[in-house]
Amino acid sequence: MNQDKKKVQVKMDQTQEAGVYSNAVSVHVNKNEMVLDFGYIIPNVKPTTIKVASRVNISHNTAESFLKILSNAVLDLKNKKSEQATQNDPKQS
Repeated sequence: MNQDKKKVQVKMDQTQEAGVYSNAVSVHVNKNEMVLDFGYIIPNVKPTTIKVASRVNISHNTAESFLKILSNAVLDLKNKKSEQATQNDPKQS
């Protein structure tokens, strides 16, 4: 069976189910891993300050897989928005 087609069940601790809000990300790369700091920009603070809400350490291979998955998800979202705009446009009728 192709690895990409396997079903994976994601389990999560109840304390993490709500997730955290993030409107900023910082990426640090070294020869072994990538470190992603997800956070939010604190408004009205100079200099601009990002409060880190979550740090994720991933391997380079995992980062490449994540990039593909995230790119596909963004493309799907754009396509759905485009389809909705076309359906809601009275000029198309």
